[in-house]
Amino acid sequence: MSLMKANHDKALFGICGGIAEYLSIPSLAVRLIFVFTLPMSFIIYIFLIILMNNRNPYEVRVAFFIV
Repeated sequence: MSLMKANHDKALFGICGGIAEYLSIPSLAVRLIFVFTLPMSFIIYIFLIILMNNRNPYEVRVAFFIV
């Protein structure tokens, strides 16, 4: 699994949602980290908008749950 922009969990560009999917943590946690580190995170966010790839919207994602 590679770091890509999120299709379904996006507020602006899908950056925080993509990071959250990659790290398997809630996207709210990533968004809060970005807000609390705002001056530097804004610059990082702009770079990630440019550098991160878009996820294929037709990609089938299968999740396996162990019960």
